[in-house]
This record gives sequence, C-alpha cells and structure tokens, in this order.
Amino acid sequence: MSNSFVVTTTTTTTTSTSNGGFCNIGYARSFQGLLKIGQVVILLIAFLCVYCEDRRIEYSAFNYFEVVTAWFLIIFSVFFLMHLFRLQSKITCINWILAEFLHYAVGGILVFIASIVVAVKSYEVSALIAGSVFGFIATFLIAISIWTSYKVTCGSQPTGAVV
Repeated sequence: MSNSFVVTTTTTTTTSTSNGGFCNIGYARSFQGLLKIGQVVILLIAFLCVYCEDRRIEYSAFNYFEVVTAWFLIIFSVFFLMHLFRLQSKITCINWILAEFLHYAVGGILVFIASIVVAVKSYEVSALIAGSVFGFIATFLIAISIWTSYKVTCGSQPTGAVV
C-alpha cells in the first residue's frame, strides 16, 4: 500500500480601496474633504485670534464671534468625521445632505455677521483684525460649500424625455 500526500497552497491577497472598509481616506483627499478641512482650520485660527487677545473693549461683541466660530468649528468637524467614517450611510433616518446644506447656510450668515461685528469693533487691534479677516475667509469657504452642495442637491436633473 502506497501513501500519497496532497499538498495544497492557499494564497490570500488583500487590497485596500477607498470604497470599502471603516474609514474613507479618499474623502479626505477629495475637493469636499479638503474644503471642510480648510474651513475647520480657518475657523480655529479666527477663534484663537480673538480669544487670545486681552485688549478687548466690548466683550459681548467678541464673545459672539467666539461662540459662533467655535460652534461651527465643532459642527463642520462632525460633518467631516461623518463623511470620513461613513456614518451618514449608517444613520439613514436623517437627510444628511439637507442637514449639512442648512448648517452651511446658517453658518455662512452667522460667521459673516460676526466677522463684520469684529471688524467694526476691532479698534485697530491687529489680532482682532486678523480674526475678522479669517472670519471673512471662512465665510468665503462656506459659500463655496453651499454652492457645491446646492449644485449636487438642487441641480437640474435629466428628465429622460426627448424634446
């Protein structure tokens, strides 16, 4: 009786793509992801410029700027993390596109108003002027997000009818 041996070799290949997995790294490299990162960084700089200045005359105006920039800094960071970890596809009970669009619309208006208030009340203090300028830059980045979000959600849809 002869003994025969069968040798089986199994090769496993794993590939990493931006479509699968827990983290969507491709989003962080996309235009929308880089725009959100830019907004968060600019809002953080604007907040720190006003927060670290000790020579403030009217505290209520600058406190309003601090609250608005800090709040939308946190909200935009949450939206970025939601897209990065694909949480919007796991929590389907909320229309995330509409929620993000409304937050950007309200955030753009409030950051713009807060930047105007700080620009008027800065009294030639350079840190307050810098905070105001970064607030205006953040408003511009928010307006770009509103525009791209509007194009995606409310743009013209093909009807399929031949005219």
